[in-house]
Amino acid sequence: MSDSSFSEHIKNGYVCSGDYIILGGCKLNGEAVPDTLIKIPLKTINRHGLIAGATGTGKTKTIQVLSEQLSQNGIPVLMMDIKGDFSGIAAKGEEKPFITERHAKIGIPYEAKAFPVELMTLSEQNGVRLRATVSEFGPVLFSRILDLNDTQSGVVAVIFKYCDDHKIPLLDLKDFKKVLHYATAEGKNEFEAEYGRISTASTGSILRKIIELEQQGANLFFGELSFDIDDLMRIDENGYGYVNIIRLTDIQDKPKLFSTFMLSLLAEVYQKMPEIGDSGRPELVIFIDEAHLIFDEASKTLLDQIETIIKLIRSKGIGVYFITQNPTDIPAGVLSQLGLKIQHALRAFTAKDRKAIKMTAENYPLSDFYKTEDEITQLGIGEAFVTALNEKGIPTPLAACMMRSPMSRMDILTDAEINAINSHSKLVKKYNQAIDNESAYEILSQKIEKASQQAQQQKETKTVTKRKKTEPSTAEVIGKSVTKVVTSASFIRGVFGILTKIFQK
Repeated sequence: MSDSSFSEHIKNGYVCSGDYIILGGCKLNGEAVPDTLIKIPLKTINRHGLIAGATGTGKTKTIQVLSEQLSQNGIPVLMMDIKGDFSGIAAKGEEKPFITERHAKIGIPYEAKAFPVELMTLSEQNGVRLRATVSEFGPVLFSRILDLNDTQSGVVAVIFKYCDDHKIPLLDLKDFKKVLHYATAEGKNEFEAEYGRISTASTGSILRKIIELEQQGANLFFGELSFDIDDLMRIDENGYGYVNIIRLTDIQDKPKLFSTFMLSLLAEVYQKMPEIGDSGRPELVIFIDEAHLIFDEASKTLLDQIETIIKLIRSKGIGVYFITQNPTDIPAGVLSQLGLKIQHALRAFTAKDRKAIKMTAENYPLSDFYKTEDEITQLGIGEAFVTALNEKGIPTPLAACMMRSPMSRMDILTDAEINAINSHSKLVKKYNQAIDNESAYEILSQKIEKASQQAQQQKETKTVTKRKKTEPSTAEVIGKSVTKVVTSASFIRGVFGILTKIFQK
């Protein structure tokens, strides 16, 4: 088929009447095709998406381009930066010859820009500290994160119920562990009277799961001040949406903590954001880099929870984008929910790789212009197969896209630049103060200590009472002494002697 028929095919497939972002321009037979821009309507951005490809094929730059385009349109972004190579979006880019050449082929001008950024952290790295309380998770989500069975989940539900009934805050993990111990020790009778018997075997199993979570650094995540998701929705003075970057370079080996955070964030966003239906533009777009970290060690119940939230959250105007090497890293139930797919090159080194590539190609629409299975291995750096949803929700034609270059720096920030961003951040000042309000740990510790003191006082009172009963009074001592004297043989003989003398007179 001719270039003109291909051009017409793309123009008709990617036509937009409303606001849109531009990813780049099309290629056919290895050459750029003029006037074939890939336009993604803002209306369907909340239909979620996938960005896949082998290492070094340009996935991070694609995320950067998407984030810049969204920010320019006043849409905030949340980026999970596992590798630590995304921070350059806060600095202005530099036009170089290869960028000028690329944009000439695409047919759009290049402009260097910086974008408003907040740097966030789950650990002790510099940035806005992200936290959540145990209470905010609720018993169901907390049980699923710990991968508990039905019996153990029932115990967790009882713990939450007890704390609700007695107005005891559950803020961090030490609070939960304290109540868990209290339920089978000092408070055993109280729990049995109100909620029934709790098995020490169940509490022991739950405790081990919590310790496993703690070993991955969860103590830093659970607590106050809880992060308010409204702070992800900020727009700067120029009308640009903030790009919120969560720096996760030090938790790559802590998938449990990562999946815990992601699930809690998605659940909270879903619960707090209002239904907006078909609003024409998203409220927030979330990019999850190295997405396989969420799914690799997730239990079936956790996967079911994620799939459910992904299905429902788009009605709140939230788009979720998974970044990974191969689409097969994403569970089928989640993959089926993703409207925008950007597939960078895959490499076929083994028979397993070739099989994976064939399966990947089957995830994309059939095309009269591309033999997807073959060409997916021939894509260059910064090139990708793209298919999206048009404004009517219909999949667009498959297109081999030459991605536009990022307007911001294609490199990381220096330590000095990171410190400068944090020093001017209002959110760092808001969230980085340590808060340890009175909660379950302190309340139950005081309760146990008070009960211990009362028990000691009762014990002392009983001892005094017993001593009073066993020790004779002064009158009793005197009475017994007089009786002893009066009844003694010497006393009696003396008395009879005196009486005998009196009578002889």
